[in-house]
Amino acid sequence: ISSTFSVHTTLKVLEMSPEVLKLMTKTLKDRVENMRRLGLGEGNLQQVISRCPSILTLPCKRVDATVRFLKERCLFSVQQVTEILRTTPNAMHEVHQELEFKFQYAYFRMGIKQEEAVKSRLFQTSLTEIKNRHIFLERLGRYQTPDKKGQTQICNPKLKNIVGVSEDVFLTKTACSSAEEYQVFKKLLAREEEEEEE
Repeated sequence: ISSTFSVHTTLKVLEMSPEVLKLMTKTLKDRVENMRRLGLGEGNLQQVISRCPSILTLPCKRVDATVRFLKERCLFSVQQVTEILRTTPNAMHEVHQELEFKFQYAYFRMGIKQEEAVKSRLFQTSLTEIKNRHIFLERLGRYQTPDKKGQTQICNPKLKNIVGVSEDVFLTKTACSSAEEYQVFKKLLAREEEEEEE
């Protein structure tokens, strides 16, 4: 790692993900080279590894399988997958089914296309939080699922303003609601879901 990264970055990587120390030098080089092959240039590669050093613990086959999955099952382009890898590297750790559930929810339930999903960093948010925020906005009358032509009667907020922001920003800027209302809503929604499962 040290030939690619500064001493400070290398120490940060090892501090955040000490299991990297257990990897053989050749294994590390192969994994870094694999990420380069997937489209990450030097600056982006350093940023990804600094933000999510545990990505180095994933075998190349696992990263490649997730990349292939995102292209084949979620129909992301090569550039979009590279952007997901760059902005949301922890997505490589997720179970494929979870990634698919998140994408399908956003695509079918919210009417979100691939490009907006990438820009909003959809995969950094849990499915539960995506649903909570979306349904909260729906019930407030601030979000409407587009029809088959992609039309809505209201102007929906951008996905990045729903899932790509902190809860405080979401509540004040997007939902225009209070934290107390949102907490009560989440409890009620969880109860509704439990009753549906019974």
